[in-house]
Amino acid sequence: MLITMRKFLLFLLTAPLFATSVHIYVANSDGDNITVIDPLTNSVSADIKVSKNPHGIVFSPDKSRFYVSSESEDVLDIVDRKTSKIIRRVPLGRRPNNVAITPDGRRVYVCIRQESWVDVVDTASMEKVKSIPVGQGPHNVYLSPDGHHMIATSTGENKLTAIDIKTEKPGFTIPLPGVPRPLTFDAKGNRIFVQLSKLHGFAVVDYETRKVTGNILLPDGPAGAKPLIPDTYSHGIGVTPDGKTLWVTSLLDNSVSVFSMPDLKHLATIPVGRGPDWLTFTPDSLRCFVSNAGSNSVSVLDVPSRKEITKVAVGKIPKRIITVELPQ
Repeated sequence: MLITMRKFLLFLLTAPLFATSVHIYVANSDGDNITVIDPLTNSVSADIKVSKNPHGIVFSPDKSRFYVSSESEDVLDIVDRKTSKIIRRVPLGRRPNNVAITPDGRRVYVCIRQESWVDVVDTASMEKVKSIPVGQGPHNVYLSPDGHHMIATSTGENKLTAIDIKTEKPGFTIPLPGVPRPLTFDAKGNRIFVQLSKLHGFAVVDYETRKVTGNILLPDGPAGAKPLIPDTYSHGIGVTPDGKTLWVTSLLDNSVSVFSMPDLKHLATIPVGRGPDWLTFTPDSLRCFVSNAGSNSVSVLDVPSRKEITKVAVGKIPKRIITVELPQ
């Protein structure tokens, strides 16, 4: 009995901290819902109704609300996290895409794909307060690791625009050799890894000099392979929270490749579902979750062994996927 109790106490001390606090939120882009996955059981724990064709999703810093852009209804849903009810639908420009929030939670930035700007929503008044020009076809927007800028991609002008959060004006631009898709920063914020249309891999950008220093290619896909998204060979990229590895999706062979950091040496390639689109990690860097847009599922990958554990069925055409650590 004493040995059993000791084992139980040891289990409690070594159990993952995310067991009761972390959840995976998945935007189903061809539906009207957000699927929530419990990473402890790798099963769906909730289904939340939102406006049609949800695209971007981000939480407030205090986790009391989350914000979801609707690509077809041109609104930003403000959702109460505890009740899962929409508090307000904020009108935006045409075809809102991905979203990001300032560190203080006061502003949500939304890329407006059919325009040339980012709409800014004030979270206190729950109204759009301004639009900031960033170039044609803005698609994705990210908070820089230092918390000083929002980095917006322009698919029409092949560039990144850094918006100064204090002034809410464009600060500087970084030209790119192709159409930007998703991107991520390294752990120190010194480099940006940017996926580009028609590149089966990613470009490396030196953030200080604001210049592209080279490309890293993924292993070749099958002969004659066609990506689920036209001209997009690689869509979905992220660095583990511990900063040790970079994970990159391939739409040509439906896989995720893993690279060591900081030297970007290829370590492994893991088969997943059809059309891997975005990915996210648990805070302890033990699991990677990949949305498979072509098979309506999420692949759960074990980071240490670099193997797929299981697939979780979700909604129609899952794309944006995020990890949220909720208050206990």
